[in-house]
Amino acid sequence: MDDATSTDGPWPWLLQRLGYRLASSWETGRSWTLEDAYVALESGSAHVRGPQNRLRSGLNHVAFWAGSRADLDALVADAVEHGWTLMFADQHPHAGGPDTYAAYLEDAAGFEVELVAESPDDTA
Repeated sequence: MDDATSTDGPWPWLLQRLGYRLASSWETGRSWTLEDAYVALESGSAHVRGPQNRLRSGLNHVAFWAGSRADLDALVADAVEHGWTLMFADQHPHAGGPDTYAAYLEDAAGFEVELVAESPDDTA
């Protein structure tokens, strides 16, 4: 299985850290839920191995709500130990623009995730 579906890969760690709970598991994949959201990751014999290329047609990246700015900062600090690399480190946490507070992480296969934190105005 790929890291995306292995129990100790970067994706299960990230989804659980964001509050998702494992909903089901089968030979080639796993699914997680959080309230009304459902995420399934699957790999099997028909899966073409190799790095993700975000410039090809298909999924560029997936974005998740990461909670407060402190939650996001703590998640980013731990992410490297779980197979993630911080993208755009020189612009972090404003790589999405001056009015955003987000992290862009990439796993070893080249899949990108955007983690967005609430703005200070959202906490009032």
